[in-house]
Amino acid sequence: MNNITKHPIIEILERKKVSFSFDGKNLTGFEEIVISSALFMNKIKIFGHHIKDDSPQGIFCANGQCAQCNVIVNGIPVKACMTPLKGGMRIESCNGLPELPPEDNAVTVGNSDIVDCEVLVIGAGPAGLSATKILGENNVKVILIDDKAELGGKLVLQTHKFFGSEKDVYAGKRGIEIAKILGKAVQSFSSVNVWLNSVCLAVFSDGLVGILKDNDKYVLVKPKYLLIATGAREKMLVFAGNTLPGVYGAGAFQTLVNRDLIKAADKIFIVGGGNVGLIAGYHAIQASIEVIGLIEALPECGGYKVHEDKLRRLGVPIYTNHTIISANGENNVDSITIAQIDKDFNIISGTERTFPCDTILIAVGLNPVDEFYHKAIDFGFKVWVAGDVQEIAEASAAIFTGKIEAFKILEEIGIEISENIDELENFANIMKAKPPQPVETEITFKEEGIYPVFYCNQEIPCNPCTTVCDQQQIETIDDLITQLPYFKGEQDCIGCGKCVAVCPGLAVVLLDYRKDKNNPLVTFPFELTEEKLEKGQEVVVVRNKKELGKFEIHRSRILKEFPKTQLITIKLPSKIAKQAVAIKKYETQFMEPTDLYQKALSDDEIIVCRCERVSVGEIRKWIKSGVRDFNELKALTKVGMGSCGGKTCTPLIERIFRQEGISVDDITPGTRRPLFIEVPMGVFANAKEKKEEF
Repeated sequence: MNNITKHPIIEILERKKVSFSFDGKNLTGFEEIVISSALFMNKIKIFGHHIKDDSPQGIFCANGQCAQCNVIVNGIPVKACMTPLKGGMRIESCNGLPELPPEDNAVTVGNSDIVDCEVLVIGAGPAGLSATKILGENNVKVILIDDKAELGGKLVLQTHKFFGSEKDVYAGKRGIEIAKILGKAVQSFSSVNVWLNSVCLAVFSDGLVGILKDNDKYVLVKPKYLLIATGAREKMLVFAGNTLPGVYGAGAFQTLVNRDLIKAADKIFIVGGGNVGLIAGYHAIQASIEVIGLIEALPECGGYKVHEDKLRRLGVPIYTNHTIISANGENNVDSITIAQIDKDFNIISGTERTFPCDTILIAVGLNPVDEFYHKAIDFGFKVWVAGDVQEIAEASAAIFTGKIEAFKILEEIGIEISENIDELENFANIMKAKPPQPVETEITFKEEGIYPVFYCNQEIPCNPCTTVCDQQQIETIDDLITQLPYFKGEQDCIGCGKCVAVCPGLAVVLLDYRKDKNNPLVTFPFELTEEKLEKGQEVVVVRNKKELGKFEIHRSRILKEFPKTQLITIKLPSKIAKQAVAIKKYETQFMEPTDLYQKALSDDEIIVCRCERVSVGEIRKWIKSGVRDFNELKALTKVGMGSCGGKTCTPLIERIFRQEGISVDDITPGTRRPLFIEVPMGVFANAKEKKEEF
């Protein structure tokens, strides 16, 4: 089975196995894991076929935002990515809706409970948790809701260490650790009521918020103040084969791998060189999944340079100025075709290459989940936003903006605060800023003593190495968090290795010339195996993409404060020691392109609306005929009328309008649905079976 049994970072706990069936075949999965992950665990990636064109359907968002993963459970359609597995479930492929029963049971329709609260926080990710912690510390009555089974949002997917400020956003700790810290804090306050497995359905004009609580009870909440911290959803691209099972978002991949511990793929290819794509590639390698390559349309990757360097040092080919041509395969992805593009993003003929892979991760940016916020504004709520709903940025920035918005709510309530919000917002803007261009740095090596060398060359907010040094010998210029660190050398370095272990970018090494100036000891961080590397074992020493050779380990240790990062010390010739920046276990084996290639598809064959299977060609046809109203497009094509409510296709259609020379300002936007997430009508109406009267 495709479950992960060993991981260098995540502790693998024993899980209870249960039996279930899929299309009549008896299978085994872990109890309470979501159905989509249980199916992936059994190597099933096609969950049904679309009723319109019989196209295979699999996961896409893995976050409850669409319905591409729908299956039929005991006769009822559900989202596989949001429904926990229980023993004895009878699961069937979703090939259209199941037949209705011959007779309806008589029901009574009742009113839903109305719950008053001071602050309702929607979303228990980094922003929502951080805000709730501040509110709880001030004894404010809060209801915190989240649609998942555990607190943390995207934090529970993050096995890497965070950048930013150690004091303010727990920099140097991993996302999974931060989720536990914040989760434990908010659950300790008597004034905070946490509702998990609870989905916000709608914001209403009468000041009520509709919530599907515990997946089976509809509750109305009447808050005095509302904080929206619902995060973001992933963007998609339009290309041939974009709806094949095996094409999905990087966040969905991290959910499968890091949350549910499913080995979701053998060979992946990543589209997008921002932090999401770069980090997903590193997470894949931690889970023993091969990363065939990564493409970025721009001349340079947009994510942090240290994230990019981690992949390059591990031998992952990164192709800038490239785009995806097609995802190839009949029912599943079996390869990807990419090509180089010019400065105007036109494909350069003859540069097409095809690589075998079974999964393509789309990581081309995020859109805020902000529909609740706009409705709340329309209806006059006292509402605030934090995290990605406010501005797409790193999770560390979301932690900080959650804190700021909580302080603003406290001021609105009338609770005095000691913090200067203007100063906090200035710092938040630093945290949210796009990474600047790397700077040229020149490292001065002295062939004596012991000292750290810093291979970070991008001025991003990060200070764990300066705060962890017990000798207080690591500083930045003017103590600015965005300046690059340096070793002062006013006191001798004691060689503790904490700065090496804490660095989120794995960009610090320790050089020790005390015993041998010609062959110094060099200490590297390593976190790609759960097994401790031992003295005498051979590893490959690298400088960026260049392999410098195989060398024996001189010493291996793990610091108590950083139990998942191994410190590997190797004796190297002085010349190599001044070049070495990282190690890996094996030499890189590059994947060569193949002759596989999918025939070019026309616009009439490429899908833009995956829910209703509407093609790019059909949208272009109506745009060229003069349609400028999304509602008219809906009526003509059914685009945006599927289960996701236009969340995925709307930005793609806006792009098609722009390609046709029409400004978004000239388009009439579509009417948003009153309910943003599907809900069983019986639950929504608080229906109960009517008992017979005698």
